[in-house]
Amino acid sequence: QVQLVESGGDLVQPGGSLRLSCTASGRFFSDYNMAWYRQAPGKQRERVALISSVGSAGYSDSVKGRFTISRDNAKNTVYLQMNSLKPEDTAVYTCNARRVVVSTQYEYWGQGTQVTVSS
Repeated sequence: QVQLVESGGDLVQPGGSLRLSCTASGRFFSDYNMAWYRQAPGKQRERVALISSVGSAGYSDSVKGRFTISRDNAKNTVYLQMNSLKPEDTAVYTCNARRVVVSTQYEYWGQGTQVTVSS
């Protein structure tokens, strides 16, 4: 079992920056692919960034060049550095952990942290 706890959400002005953190409890953190999702009111959940167990990162087109995902396996933590924030980045951001062992998928979600971009 893995528990994920996000932090770092806040109210920020357009053009500002935030860093989200997601800390995992449990074992084998380094074996998990980690991702950040977001969901704005009335919109579908969107995966914005993914980092694999070996450190390969990918981004949605909507955040590419502005957001950076990273992980610190020694701290069981994944980060999302968000720069040049826009009002359309306003959403609940949720951390996701996923790994496959043999043919069984293990997947866990955090509770989410609110990011609001507004002047």
